[in-house]
Amino acid sequence: MNGGKQKSPMAARFRGFLPVVVDLETAGFDPRRHALLEVAAVIVRLDDQGRLHRFETHAFHIEPFDGAELDPKALEFTGIDPYHPFRGALPERQALNALLKPIRAEVKEQGCNRAVMVAHNPIFDLGFFNAAVERTKIKRNPFHPFSSFDTATLGGLFYGQTVLARIAAAAGLPWDSNAAHSAIYDAERTADLFCLIHNRWEALRDDG
Repeated sequence: MNGGKQKSPMAARFRGFLPVVVDLETAGFDPRRHALLEVAAVIVRLDDQGRLHRFETHAFHIEPFDGAELDPKALEFTGIDPYHPFRGALPERQALNALLKPIRAEVKEQGCNRAVMVAHNPIFDLGFFNAAVERTKIKRNPFHPFSSFDTATLGGLFYGQTVLARIAAAAGLPWDSNAAHSAIYDAERTADLFCLIHNRWEALRDDG
C-alpha cells in the first residue's frame, strides 16, 4: 500500500515490517558447518480490535546439505533422526523457497516493506537462516538481514524470565515439555507469547 494510499494497520504498527515468528532445529551450533533440519514460520495478523493473533503456520523437514556436519549431542537433544525414511524431508533450497513464498505474499498483502524475524534468542535462528539462504543462493529473501524481535528479551521485561518454558508458565500459557524442541511447537508457542505480550502492551497503552 503506497502511492498515497493509507497503510494497513500491520504496516503502520511495525514501521513497515511484517513480524513472522520463526523456529529452527539444527544439528549443531555453527550455521556454516551444521545442518538445518527443521524450519517453521508463523504468520501473525491484527484483528479489527488491533489484537495480534496467529494466522498461518508453515513448516518443513529439511535434508542435511551436502557436506553438513551432524553433532550427535544436538541430535540427542532434539530427538531428530535426519535420515529417517518417514521424515518427508525436502532439499534445503526447495524447503526454503516453499517457506518464503507465503511470507512474500503476506508482506505484499499487508503492504509491508519486508518481514522481520521474531524468535527466542534470534541471533541463533537468524544466523542459521541467513547462512542457508546464502548457501542455496535464494535471491528474494523477504526477511530483514539483521533486525529482529527477541521474545527472550520481552519475556525478561514482562515476566522476569528468559527461558521460553518459564516465560510461558509465568504468562499462563500451556507448555508441553514432550512436544518442545520441534520447530512447529516452539514456533507456535513463541508466536502465542509474542501476541500475548503485544496485546497486553496495547491494553496498557489504552489504559494510560
